[in-house]
Amino acid sequence: MAILRMERFYKTHFELLESVSSPIHRELGNEINWQNRLIGIKGTRGIGKTIFLLDYIKTNFGNDKSCLYVNLNNFYFSKYSLVSFADEFRKTGGKVLVLDQVFKYPDWSLALSEIYDKYPELKVVFTGSPVMRLKGDNIHLQNKVSSYQLRGLSFREYLNFKTNNSFSKYSIDDLLKYHVEIAKDILFKVKPLAFFSDYLEHGFYPFFTDKANFKEHLIKVANLTLEIDIPYLQQMEMKYLAKLKKLLYLISEDMPHVPNVSQLSSSIETSRATVMNYFKYLRNARLINMVYQGEAEDSKKPDRVYLQNPNLLNTVSLNSPSVGALHETFFLNQLNKGNTVESNGKSGEFFVNNEFTFKIGGDKRITHNSEDTFVAADMEEVGIGNKIPLWLFGFLY
Repeated sequence: MAILRMERFYKTHFELLESVSSPIHRELGNEINWQNRLIGIKGTRGIGKTIFLLDYIKTNFGNDKSCLYVNLNNFYFSKYSLVSFADEFRKTGGKVLVLDQVFKYPDWSLALSEIYDKYPELKVVFTGSPVMRLKGDNIHLQNKVSSYQLRGLSFREYLNFKTNNSFSKYSIDDLLKYHVEIAKDILFKVKPLAFFSDYLEHGFYPFFTDKANFKEHLIKVANLTLEIDIPYLQQMEMKYLAKLKKLLYLISEDMPHVPNVSQLSSSIETSRATVMNYFKYLRNARLINMVYQGEAEDSKKPDRVYLQNPNLLNTVSLNSPSVGALHETFFLNQLNKGNTVESNGKSGEFFVNNEFTFKIGGDKRITHNSEDTFVAADMEEVGIGNKIPLWLFGFLY
């Protein structure tokens, strides 16, 4: 019976592998240490976690039954335990168990910890919501899990897919020192600005390749995050969902949003403390980004609030976002991987890595001679001196 049951899971596994054809290559795969025994990959809905896993399996295992993909939405796991399933899998020759949407399983962290302790010969790769806690106060997985974040497509990844190129990523230090040479090398092969507006509208989420309406799909993704992921993982009662949605919409209509917590609490009819909690929920779900003056703290009011990426801003807001709001959102989104970004209290400016000031926009000027102040200029193909094309910051990952 156990072998027959496992064969049904394999049937689904191979059908899904057959459905994967020419996915967008995600370079996170090159950063993961696949030798680790417990690997967690977090990412928002719609970011491509399932396709990422299936691409990894297809590339590295093919038809080898030593690896198995399982979605924890399967009704089987409402009756049978994940630990016993892992035991059956390894007894039938399984070596790598790939679990999608693991947070749908009750006591998922305890189950993963038990599998890790009981079956040292078994590797587990799992995905889940960014709201999940994998380290810190998750006592079950401390010192066991290696955690990674699958982000949306950078402008570089989008450009590589659209133009069939293989442009490399650059560090922030490389851009500051060699941006002229880097931009010229890229321009030798492609005109990046010809693709930049499209990226801001629909390039962050890999499902832009589907024929379905992109904005309708993204609205569905955002709503599922609000209606399922946040309430499920934050233990928020559904009756408060409307207030959370309204807060997100109010932010989108006034971008970049300088929060007046008292006014927001009045608008959504809740307390100031609840507004601050909702900010945290939306940030953890990767629906907003917050910028602080100085070190970020949950109890501290952010200086500015942004939608998490330009695609969300273009979709959630019914008004056409300003160019400045879109470009600041883009800059913050692309730098948030591997850099610290703070506010210096001035509109349209960011303080990066406790060292550099960036002014966003083509009309910005550096009014004093400073090696630490830069302009991220829109509609510039190649920069000069401390003026760097805005699009080039999309090559940071």
